[in-house]
Amino acid sequence: MLPIAKLESLVLRAEELDRLLCEPGVANDNARYRKLTRERADLEVLVETFARYRKLTKQLADDREALADPELRALVEEEIPGLEAQTATLERELTFMLLPADPNDEKNVIVEIRAAEGGDEATLFAGDLFRMYLRYAEKRKWRVEVMSESKTLVGGVKEVIALIAGDRVYSTLRFEGGVHRVQRVPVTEAQGRVHTSTATVAILPEAEDVDVQLDEAKDLQISIAASGGPGGQGVNTTNSAVQLLHKPTGIIVKCQDERSQIKNKSKAMKILKAKLLELERRKQDDAISSERRGMVGSGERAEKIRTYNFPQNRVTDHRIQLTLYKLDRFIDGALEDVIVPLRTHHQAERLRRELGIETGIATSGGDGADD
Repeated sequence: MLPIAKLESLVLRAEELDRLLCEPGVANDNARYRKLTRERADLEVLVETFARYRKLTKQLADDREALADPELRALVEEEIPGLEAQTATLERELTFMLLPADPNDEKNVIVEIRAAEGGDEATLFAGDLFRMYLRYAEKRKWRVEVMSESKTLVGGVKEVIALIAGDRVYSTLRFEGGVHRVQRVPVTEAQGRVHTSTATVAILPEAEDVDVQLDEAKDLQISIAASGGPGGQGVNTTNSAVQLLHKPTGIIVKCQDERSQIKNKSKAMKILKAKLLELERRKQDDAISSERRGMVGSGERAEKIRTYNFPQNRVTDHRIQLTLYKLDRFIDGALEDVIVPLRTHHQAERLRRELGIETGIATSGGDGADD
């Protein structure tokens, strides 16, 4: 049963927000105005969906009453099943909307991609994954800023860390964290044999100043050194690389992509704060701790959330047993066919866990191939 009283209270809150947003005192307070505007926008879909639900339930009740009228009986008997199906769908949607939102859903993310097992091929695959997310971000009109990148001579990346900013980035990409496995013939393979390699992905919500309390003088050890790696003579002669050691936790972050110490330090601080926020979340919530620790694992081939099989043009997400034979489109940034089922599955699991509701939502889209 839907908590009608709760839904009605949220409708009243939306009406109250409409009144507040028209008051001169609120309009002149930019911070409060933005806060109330965001709260009102968050309620918009729920209010509209609940209005449709009320209209349908009234129509359904009227039709059931009309069953007693011989002249209308045949008409409403034909109409009732469709109304019942629509009402059930709206009930599910409203139940999803009432689940507590993750406080990080609206945040930008720090994405970390690292080559794991497989040598040069693993670095090439890590590079492919990064380009895949770049293309998806471009489609979503998100902004991507590379924070740190370590390239290899064969054109791959040992590690890349980037900030992705835009609308609801964390809620969209949060399930991309984990071990990604590739099966294909490497460009370095002379015999034409299929190899298996892995890369790890971590998705961390960007930390704001209010999220992490950091005493720079007390908590940080800052080291400055010459930048290294590809990039020409200038890179090797500029003392711009910044390494941060967070003494309380032992976390080390290094940035050397920029020629400016100030810019490298700023990027390193963003990465460090994201890592500290993640660490704090682990301490606060055991369930979240388990979920985040499962993101990367050791990078071994047996630990995987998704397989990219190039010879079969197949992508398989092992968490929801979803297999699609359009890897070419997927690796080019068409991630929706996996991201949407993952989010739906997560919502269904939350409903079962928190409300004891069986949703009957199917997320499997294939044979669940696991080879």
